[in-house]
Amino acid sequence: MPDRDIKLDLERHSRIGFDEAIFCAGKSSDQLTAILDQADGATLLLTRLEQTALDALPDHHRTTLNYEPVSRTAFFGNITPAQGASRTAVITAGTSDTPASREAARTLRYYGYSCTEITDIGVAGLWRLTERVEEIRTYPVVIVAAGLDAALASVLGGLVPGVVIGLPTSTGYGVAEGGMTALRSMLVSCAPGITVVNIDNGYGAACAAIRVLGAST
Repeated sequence: MPDRDIKLDLERHSRIGFDEAIFCAGKSSDQLTAILDQADGATLLLTRLEQTALDALPDHHRTTLNYEPVSRTAFFGNITPAQGASRTAVITAGTSDTPASREAARTLRYYGYSCTEITDIGVAGLWRLTERVEEIRTYPVVIVAAGLDAALASVLGGLVPGVVIGLPTSTGYGVAEGGMTALRSMLVSCAPGITVVNIDNGYGAACAAIRVLGAST
């Protein structure tokens, strides 16, 4: 594939503080290889990288990527390890929401931010939340990944003082409509000030959290 077909935005970090991110879904192995070849010496975050796509990459790229299969993310280049105390909690209503929440956590870690992952505290078993709520209240930013009715975002929005970023997921049956019900539920939340990102967009939720954390320093 000619280099002219790949136009990486390697100046993005100097403009807004975020590196180029590569959405891998729908890209061929030749396209992904050309991207990594062009990015030599840079750092990239790859999202939605399926195991089969990873396996199809040349050895010199496949073996150097830091890949995490649940989130389907990979780090390319030398990434600064997360440092400092965690200021973000990444929470799921259920373990089925973990692919989206883990994408958020991995994005935070790519940018050097520690985070605390708290899984499976949905409101169907409210005692699971009440056991952790005082801990959650200590974080200035809380990302809430939830599908089905996505009630957890509203509940936490009424209990914690920090920024709440709703991450609707595609988890659910029938009228859950691939996450549309969760998205609408978060958008119409009566808890004031909840921010909501797109369905399954853990990357976007993490970037929103980073903007908030950057503005508070």
